[in-house]
Amino acid sequence: MKHLLLVFIGGGFGSACRFLLSKWIQQQHQHPFPIGTFTVNFTGSLLIGFLFGISAKYSNWNQQYMLLLVTGFCGGFTTFSSFAYEKIELLKNQQFIWFAAYLILSITIGLLAVWLGIWLSKQLPNSL
Repeated sequence: MKHLLLVFIGGGFGSACRFLLSKWIQQQHQHPFPIGTFTVNFTGSLLIGFLFGISAKYSNWNQQYMLLLVTGFCGGFTTFSSFAYEKIELLKNQQFIWFAAYLILSITIGLLAVWLGIWLSKQLPNSL
């Protein structure tokens, strides 16, 4: 139960930070490019790499820190950070076919799923 609470707290804080930072950045740069989301994704990827690096370097970096900060905060802040980290792990382990498959499938299926979700929502009656 303690582990779940750590993920819950970190995830809530990460989600709130994503919302606030992305919105603030987008307001500062009125442009069609989603610079707020792009910045959050970059920052989350940088942070998850840094945190995994710390956990590998320091033996006293325990599982609770990882649950709070990586699974919770980074997971709430952006799932793109996990996506990027997993790609690096596949490359590091020379799993090039799986790297390419995961990358292509994630992007393609993700875009198709969003399109399908939008299409499905349009099939609903005009009033519920």
